[in-house]
Amino acid sequence: MVSPRLTLRPGDDTASRQLEAEGIHPLLARLWAARGITRAEQARLGWDRLHPPAQLTHNQQAASLLADALAAGRRILIVADYDCDGATACAVALRALRAMGGQVDFLVPNRFETGYGLSPAVVELACRHHAGKPDLILTVDNGIASIDGVEAARAAGIEVIVSDHHLPGDTLPDALAIVNPNQPGCGFPSKNLAGVGVAFYLMLALRAELRQRGVYPANGGPRLDELADLVALGTVADVVRLDDNNRLLVSQGLARIRKGRMQPGIRALFAVAGRDPRSASAFDMGFAVGPRLNAAGRLADMSLGITCLITDDDALAEKIAHELDAINRERRSIETVMRDEAMQAMESTEASQSACVCVFNPNWHQGVVGLVAARLKERFWKPTLAFAPADDDEIRGSGRSIPDVHLRDALDLVSKRHPQLIRKFGGHAMAAGLTLGRDDLPFFRDAFDEAVQTLTGRSQFDPQIETDGSLESIFANADVALMLQAQVWGAGFPAPSFLDRFVVRDQRLLKGKHLKLSLERDHQRFDAIWFGQSELLPEYIEAAYRLEPNAWRGVVSAQLIIEHAQAAH
Repeated sequence: MVSPRLTLRPGDDTASRQLEAEGIHPLLARLWAARGITRAEQARLGWDRLHPPAQLTHNQQAASLLADALAAGRRILIVADYDCDGATACAVALRALRAMGGQVDFLVPNRFETGYGLSPAVVELACRHHAGKPDLILTVDNGIASIDGVEAARAAGIEVIVSDHHLPGDTLPDALAIVNPNQPGCGFPSKNLAGVGVAFYLMLALRAELRQRGVYPANGGPRLDELADLVALGTVADVVRLDDNNRLLVSQGLARIRKGRMQPGIRALFAVAGRDPRSASAFDMGFAVGPRLNAAGRLADMSLGITCLITDDDALAEKIAHELDAINRERRSIETVMRDEAMQAMESTEASQSACVCVFNPNWHQGVVGLVAARLKERFWKPTLAFAPADDDEIRGSGRSIPDVHLRDALDLVSKRHPQLIRKFGGHAMAAGLTLGRDDLPFFRDAFDEAVQTLTGRSQFDPQIETDGSLESIFANADVALMLQAQVWGAGFPAPSFLDRFVVRDQRLLKGKHLKLSLERDHQRFDAIWFGQSELLPEYIEAAYRLEPNAWRGVVSAQLIIEHAQAAH
């Protein structure tokens, strides 16, 4: 494990004072100011502050085409991605289109058979769909790279509308309309929408189009805000940057969940995860609900997860949620074995000399390699790709990166330098997927390493934990912990992490792998826990930690979640 540096996040005293003057809690004012909020109005996350749907390029055009399809009674097929973002995007679009009278069904590619996105193979499946060959395909959370798939669809007499958020390549598909904030020329202020966010924006534009056509009165039509729980879940699970607009979407979704006004499937997933929706947080979505939904796409068929999200039958939702929970337990077991094998493989390689990590095992599971890559990335703090066997002579890899390395750009550079090497690739700055010939891995490993070093000028990277400095003693209590929990934190708007010195008064291991602590600072005692830490600490430590509420038998107390600790000098 690479030991991180503990650093201080730059503050903004002027903004902090301004926020305090506007009535914001002093600690919250300091934290918000350090994350770019300068006025209280910025943190007001009401629907009226949502960026207008008309600002999203081709959104109105796509909405008009969908309105025509609804009016003509055309069959619409949603083609979704097989992760949590894709599943929630599918559920948003399907629920909204059905509420507007659409004949709509969904198809989700099987990652083991047809791979990612709208491929010609998926178009073949669409033509044989049980609901009949569709007149129109709407992609959600995919499609921007589906050049061949869109061409195959049109050749089969099916038109395509693409809604996606992934970064485009040099060529765009020949679709009727492309709704993607990251396509060339789109001036939409939030480039960070998840796939579910794009789908939601398209449904908002469609409802506005139907109002304009007189199908609904000026403020009529289905209540799309009732889908905010789905939008929030997909946005958090896809780890997109929580800019003001995304924080608004997540905040609105969490508010509905906390009030118990959620889809039956999300209620059931909270239940099997053992989480209380009344105190729901982005953490619950990212680490409890999202993984159970993702497990279906990793090991089985994401159709199961989508069905959970679109059913209004509480009993069916509960049944599927338990199935998803069982699949997730199986996923954890597989991941543990693969992770241990990957760690052993790394011990026998010269990984310390390279700028990246590339691992392959012929026995690994395609659906879990991304999680293995994430574990290795955290341990070695390098961009990491993990590969498993695919069809015939191919292997498929999933990658995770570090802030210093834009993963898709690195793969793009490899592709430009060696045009025949990567058969397919796509993704984001921090996560990507690709397909190689099995015999090409050694050459690719060297080419990828060279690309990373070209883009960064470095072969070694230093992890760091950026903290918000010391937590004032008067704020180290349960009330403040609850206040912080109620906020929306996530990628690009990180949860507060504090840095202080403590005396270790007591420590013991839980289950042999978690360190339970009693810490003291300024004559104040704290319960603390460091998950995944099995070595005992010295008496005096400097620790980076989060302040969280801990409820036990109806009593809420403050607990410190240790992120890293080291001997205090």
